[in-house]
Amino acid sequence: MHPATEKLISALSKLPVSVEACDYQERGYHFEIDLEVDKVRALAECMLAQGMYLVFVGGLHVKPAIEIVYQFASYERACRFVVRAVVKADNSMPTISDIYQGANWHERETRDFYGVVFTDHPNLVPLILAEEDVDLKPLLKKDEDLKEMAEVRWAPPIEEKTEAEKAEQG
Repeated sequence: MHPATEKLISALSKLPVSVEACDYQERGYHFEIDLEVDKVRALAECMLAQGMYLVFVGGLHVKPAIEIVYQFASYERACRFVVRAVVKADNSMPTISDIYQGANWHERETRDFYGVVFTDHPNLVPLILAEEDVDLKPLLKKDEDLKEMAEVRWAPPIEEKTEAEKAEQG
């Protein structure tokens, strides 16, 4: 593991959060973190201090709530983090737009599509939807659709390889 990545993981452990290593070939990222909403800002500040940039912020409507998904990466080394936090019961999440300027539009888009209110956001006005469609929230699932959905988890199932496939790969 790259020394800067070890330093970042050590800094994250002080929050404290649990960092899980992932197989990049299977997931498309190296580490994942499931985060308490009250640690979102501290994590973003830690990522910035350790030289990570924000790739994106987005929402995902899963059972039983809405998850906000953050992705951070490094220009200097192969290191990509996916961070998930479940939105509060009042449909709010603290903004990180004052920490990462690029979060501004991502948070506004997430508000348009899911109705999540990013508290203390400096300009939480519609980005994509027209002002009259502010209550539309087009990516929220209907209650009957949620009954059919899987629990909170944002990864495809991992298929087990047969013994022949394992032997073939050597």
